[in-house]
Parts: sequence; structure tokens; C-alpha cells
Amino acid sequence: MSRLPAAERREQLLDRAADLFSERGYARATTSELAKAAGVTEPIIYRHFKSKRDLYVALIERTGKETLAQWEADLDGAADPADRLRRLLGDNPMVSAKGKGPYRVFLQSISEVDDESIHAAVSEHIASVHAFIVREIKAAQDARQVTDKFSADVIAWMLLHIGMGYGVMSAMAIPGHGRDSGGTHVRDVLERVLVRQR
Repeated sequence: MSRLPAAERREQLLDRAADLFSERGYARATTSELAKAAGVTEPIIYRHFKSKRDLYVALIERTGKETLAQWEADLDGAADPADRLRRLLGDNPMVSAKGKGPYRVFLQSISEVDDESIHAAVSEHIASVHAFIVREIKAAQDARQVTDKFSADVIAWMLLHIGMGYGVMSAMAIPGHGRDSGGTHVRDVLERVLVRQR
């Protein structure tokens, strides 16, 4: 077992937890299995996290921060608010190579909503993602590039609902989802409905 600085070890444990929870589920995965996967002893896990639940909550929190950081990076250099929104519509973290595992873990929280800590982490995650999308839609509305017939708030909720549904279908490996027989993708329809054509 190699000795890592505390911050690196914590991140390594979160990485292994994302893999393990994604594969086995939160309820079935054990800290013993996590220790083995991380190449550490169980007491090392408890130096960084009070419990398996605290580790799970930290993973949800990290996933939210990583999503927002990735979106900021991906939107950097966009030509205008409409271009930023177009990029955002094509940047669903639930189906990205990096986000697929952590978001599969996030989806498992549906069976843990009675746990106050987990519910609070999930609610905070969704609130921060929603706020980010609202900001982008408002900017596009202010630039008259997106319809203002509906509030940015409700459009952001609609995009979240569609994005999460798309992510669930992807996680379930539903063949052909998201496209019609002519090749039109859900994202194309959203862009045509929301973003004013130049």
C-alpha cells in the first residue's frame, strides 16, 4: 500500500467508491470491498470519511462540482449566449465517459431519499445544476436568442427533466433511444424549439 497525501487519498477513495457503487449499488457495496479495491485497509477509509454514507454524500457533492467545472470549461470561448446554450444541450454529464459512473451512483439515491444527508446532497446538486442552466437561459433570453415566452426557471427544469430521462435511458442501454428513424436527435429538436435561428 503506497502512502498518498491525504487529499490525494481522499480523491482516490472517491474514485474507487464511484466504480464500486456504480457496479454493486450503494446498499450492497461494503467498505471492506472498497478498501480492497483502493489497496488500503478499512481504517484508512474511516480516516477520511466517518461512514459509508458520508463517503456517498461526498461523492454526490464532488459529482456536482465536477459537472459545473466541466460545463464552464466546455462553454469557454463560445461565440454568444445561443452558442453557449447549444453546447450545453450537447453536454449531458450522465452520458460522458467521466460522468457515467458517478451519475449511475447519483441515480441510485432514488432508493435513499429517506436518508436526510443523502437527500440534502442530491437536492443541493440539482439546485446548483438548475441555477447554472437558468443563468445560461437568462443570458440567451436577454440577447433575444431564446424565447422569453416561458421563464428561464421553467425552461431549465424542462431541460433537467429531459436530460435526466435521457441519462437514465443511456444507463439502461435502451437501443435507439433519443433518435428517430431519420436520425433527428432529441438535442436537435430542443435546439430548434429553444434557440432562435440566425
